[in-house]
Amino acid sequence: MDELLNNKTFAVHAAAAAAAVTLGTTLTYPLDTLKVLIQVGSTAGKPLTEAEVLYRVRALSGYSGLYNGVAWMTVGRTLGLGVRFGVYEVVTAFYKDGREDNYVSVAEALMAGFVAGTTECVVASPFELIKLRAQVASASPTMHVPSVSEKGVIPTLPSRLLPRYSMDMKAMSNSMGLLSTLTTQQRHANMFDALKEYPWMMTGSGKPPPVNNVRMPSDIVSLEGWTAMWRGLRSGLVRDSIFGGVFFSSWQFLHQAMLSWKAVGMDPVPKYDIEAGPLSPIAVTLAAGVSGSIAAAASHGFDTTRSRSQCTVLPKYVTMERKFLKWKRPGKRFERLTGIHPADRNLLLNGISLRMARCGLASSVIVGSYFLAIENLVSN
Repeated sequence: MDELLNNKTFAVHAAAAAAAVTLGTTLTYPLDTLKVLIQVGSTAGKPLTEAEVLYRVRALSGYSGLYNGVAWMTVGRTLGLGVRFGVYEVVTAFYKDGREDNYVSVAEALMAGFVAGTTECVVASPFELIKLRAQVASASPTMHVPSVSEKGVIPTLPSRLLPRYSMDMKAMSNSMGLLSTLTTQQRHANMFDALKEYPWMMTGSGKPPPVNNVRMPSDIVSLEGWTAMWRGLRSGLVRDSIFGGVFFSSWQFLHQAMLSWKAVGMDPVPKYDIEAGPLSPIAVTLAAGVSGSIAAAASHGFDTTRSRSQCTVLPKYVTMERKFLKWKRPGKRFERLTGIHPADRNLLLNGISLRMARCGLASSVIVGSYFLAIENLVSN
C-alpha cells in the first residue's frame, strides 16, 4: 500500500480523475438543478417546465442559485465515481483472470456494473442528500431567521431539534383557534406555552419544517438522525445498480464494436482485441457519452423516486411513531421493495431529458478531460 501511495503514476492518475470529475460536474450542474426542481416540484395535475423552474430560481436566488450545493456534489461525485470504477476494475479482474487477453463480455460488464453502482450509492448518498436540499432552497423564498433574543424564547426541546428555525406564529394562532372550542375543564391553563413544549408543534401547524430549513448537515442529523443521510436508499440502490450495469455494458458493447470495425481492414486479422491497438480518445469519449445517456434513461424512474424521498423531512419523533405503530409502506410489492410511492407513479419520467443530457455530457467531459490530462501529464 505504501508503494502505491508513493507511486507518482498513481498520484497523476488520481489528480487527473479528480480534476476531470470536477470539470464535468461544474459544467453540467445547472442541468442537474433544473432536473431536481422539476422532479420534486411537479404534481400529477401540474408538471413543471424548464422555463418555469429557471424563472423561479432566477427570481429568488439569481443565476448563482443554479450552482447551490455544487461543492457537495463535486465531493460526492469524486468519491462515488472513484468507488464505481475501482470496484468495476476489481470485479472484472476476476473475470479476466487466466485468460490470454483482457476480454470482458457484455454480460460480465453488466454484472460488474451492478456491483459497482450499488457500492457507489452507499458512499455518495449523504452528499447527494445535502446537495438536493441546497438545490431546493435555491427555489424557495428566504425565511426569517430569528435573532439571538428571539431564540431564547424557543422551548428547549424544539430548539435542540432545529436551533435555527422559528415558529410560524400565524399557523400557531390557527391551531389555537381550533382548540378554543374545548371546554374550560378540558383546556390547559396555558394552552399556548403547553403546545410549544411538544416537538410536533414546532412549526405551529403540526407539519414538519420545510425542506429548505433543514438543509445543513447539523440540522439534518439533529432533527432527523444519522439514518436520514441515507434516505431513499432502496430506490438509490436500484437506480445506481441499473445505471452502473447499463453504463458499463453499453460502453463495453460500443468499445467491442469499434474494435471490430477497426480490425476489418487489418491484414492479418488480429486474433485478440489488444492486437488491434487502442481506440482514439475521441471515439472512447463519444462512447462514454452515449452510454451515460442510455443508462440515465434506463434508471430515471428510480432517480425521481429518490429525489422526492430525499426532499421529504421526516423528524425523529415521526420515525419513532411509525416503529411503534408498525407502519407499513404503501403500494404494491414492487413499489415497496424499490421505494416508489404510489402517488408518484405518474411523475417518474419528469425531467428525463435533462438527466439524459447531463449524464451524457458529464460522461463525455469526464472521460475526455481525463484522457487529455493523462496524455499531457504522463508525457511530461
